[in-house]
Amino acid sequence: MSVGSGAGKPRVQSSGRSVAGNIAFGAGLLFVLATMTLGGYVGVALALGLADDSFLSSAVPDDGRNALVVGGIGAGGLAGLLVPLTVFAAIRGTDEKPRIGTGEALLKVLGTLLLGVYLLLVSVVVAQLGRLLPEGATTLVSVFVVGFSWMPLALVPWERFGLGGVQRLLGPSQGTAPGRARGQDEGSDESD
Repeated sequence: MSVGSGAGKPRVQSSGRSVAGNIAFGAGLLFVLATMTLGGYVGVALALGLADDSFLSSAVPDDGRNALVVGGIGAGGLAGLLVPLTVFAAIRGTDEKPRIGTGEALLKVLGTLLLGVYLLLVSVVVAQLGRLLPEGATTLVSVFVVGFSWMPLALVPWERFGLGGVQRLLGPSQGTAPGRARGQDEGSDESD
């Protein structure tokens, strides 16, 4: 009576990635970090342009300018992070996570940009605290408000409004790969 095939023998796990794969992963990671950083700088430039040279210049007090900078960092960094990842997911897929379609990729990019606009709008509202609070306190409050303002969006039951795809924009997908049932991997091990 044996408990299972190979009982008591340590399993050798392969790394799953070749040297070329590791180099490609590192290059991709550096690329995404660079686009996120560049997106943050572009977001700050856009936010300061809104605060200084647009119709919002009279609506943003001097002590609230940093709130717009925080919103610009959030919006630009988010776009710089998620847009390249979405494009990559549309170009290449794996067995565990298949390629996404062009329509879904465009929807995710649009959702990312709308979320960035939402963060900028929240930062404009928080900038109004600059009329009551000093600049440092307004900046501190804006970091928390802008940083956590997306959480109510993640808690909305979007599928009840017929917008189930919005949940995938805000968080990881909970589905399984097409053609694979949840218990299929466990069943294949038992048949050996």
